[in-house]
Amino acid sequence: MHEFCYRKGQLCCEQVPLETLARRHGTPLYVYSENTIKKHFQRLDQALAPLDHLICYAVKANSNLGILNTLARLNSGFDIVSMGELYRVSRAGGKTSQCVFAGVGKTEREIRDALQKNIYCFNVESEAELHRIHKVARAMRKRAPVALRVNPNVDAHTHAKITTGTYENKFGIAFEQVPDLYQRASWLPNVELRGIQMHIGSQITTVAPFIRAVRKMLPLVREMQERHRLQFFSIGGGIGIVYRSALESGHPGWWGGRKRVGRNHQPLTIDLFARSLIPLLKPLGMRILLEPGRYIAGNAGVLLTRVEYFKLTGTRNFAIVDAAMNDLIRPAFYDSYHAIAPLMEPPANAKESRYDVVGPICESGDYFAKDRALPPLREGDCLALMSAGAYGFTMASNYNARPRPAEVLVKGTTARLVRKRESLRDLVRGEKK
Repeated sequence: MHEFCYRKGQLCCEQVPLETLARRHGTPLYVYSENTIKKHFQRLDQALAPLDHLICYAVKANSNLGILNTLARLNSGFDIVSMGELYRVSRAGGKTSQCVFAGVGKTEREIRDALQKNIYCFNVESEAELHRIHKVARAMRKRAPVALRVNPNVDAHTHAKITTGTYENKFGIAFEQVPDLYQRASWLPNVELRGIQMHIGSQITTVAPFIRAVRKMLPLVREMQERHRLQFFSIGGGIGIVYRSALESGHPGWWGGRKRVGRNHQPLTIDLFARSLIPLLKPLGMRILLEPGRYIAGNAGVLLTRVEYFKLTGTRNFAIVDAAMNDLIRPAFYDSYHAIAPLMEPPANAKESRYDVVGPICESGDYFAKDRALPPLREGDCLALMSAGAYGFTMASNYNARPRPAEVLVKGTTARLVRKRESLRDLVRGEKK
């Protein structure tokens, strides 16, 4: 699942002690395991070997150039949602010809830039967008490759803020409207109908929603393939990861592990995913696209933070750390769970205490854990917020005028700085008084 474990009493990323990185680069600090990223991509790639397929990594999950370059060297495609993400892929050495462009609000400038870079396909989210793409392509004397994003109205039963596949969401085209819109699109001379796409949500931890959505889509896909000679069917992303998991340390309780795992947190294995979907998809004879992000990067990263103060109110024990919601907003935004591990392994008989682990920002929502069982902590201790590789740094901000953290990528025994820490001068770059 990942390559973070205790070695000789120290929590390591691959072969590198995290405490060494925290002292060298300071905290808060994001640390990523290159080998974990590679293994996750390769495991999915190999599981889908019976299909003609392309994995398009969702850049929004983690867009650091070091991570994008790692995936580009594996011949990954990329799922982008902005001109900036396309620029990042290009700078990282990725093939823009293997990029799919998603998102409900593509601007004319973004469409033009994507066409100039010869992207693989636009995932079209509305009829208005389809006509805008056609207009831009006509002005450029190009044919724009498109796939209509179908909203199959399948509830993935995930968090309300990351579900995308029902008619309550802003994404995609209603299932019943798709055949007529494909027909109208076929009359546009500067549009090439290249595929059909769906995406039902993120952090899906059972295979059942994928099966329901694919089964519902199959008759429509076959019909559109026959009518319009489509090349591919994209089943989107959304493969969930395990946030509540134990280190191989003998401390599953304080780390927040197996003793607390509920049914909703059982891992969706890639073997089960492939075994369930390949028999449905292979008879199509089409190329299959996937757009995973969290699955590849989520458990490949941690956020390191140091304990600054303790505050005991009589009802709550607060451990105040130097990281904050501007560095990792997921707990504040989604009420999400991240396991917390000290960098120095506690003794086996360590007595647990319960803490609210909070940051220094002037918001009551600035927390990472509430009433969490942890081993004894002292001021200056460094903690790892686990499973922070996806939607961590990419959602970071400068709220409270806080510089964003540095990022380090580890490969075996070596660690390299892949983004330096922002300076105070960076905070006002481009501003005038």
